[in-house]
Amino acid sequence: MNSIRKTLSITLVSILAAGFASSAMAETAWQHNHPRRVEVNHRLANQDHRINREVREGEISHRQAHALHKEDHQIRHEERAMARQDHGHLTKLDQRALNQQENGVSRQIGH
Repeated sequence: MNSIRKTLSITLVSILAAGFASSAMAETAWQHNHPRRVEVNHRLANQDHRINREVREGEISHRQAHALHKEDHQIRHEERAMARQDHGHLTKLDQRALNQQENGVSRQIGH
């Protein structure tokens, strides 16, 4: 029975690894490193660090941090969806919309 579980586990891990590899290869380096995408994702990473720092310093609760992280996650998801629609890059209009959303989260962190 253990060998069956081990085989199933190995198979599952292999399938997951193949899925991650294929999704990573679906996007070229240029598309992933497009300047507008880099800027938006850099801001999201910076906000993530700010949220974590505010929790450590006791400025916001874990519940508030969770809500802010969730908003950032939704923005990141939207960034990826927008990039998929435009062949791997963001338009200026996409970037403006995402920046406005990030500004809203930023104001919630810094108050």
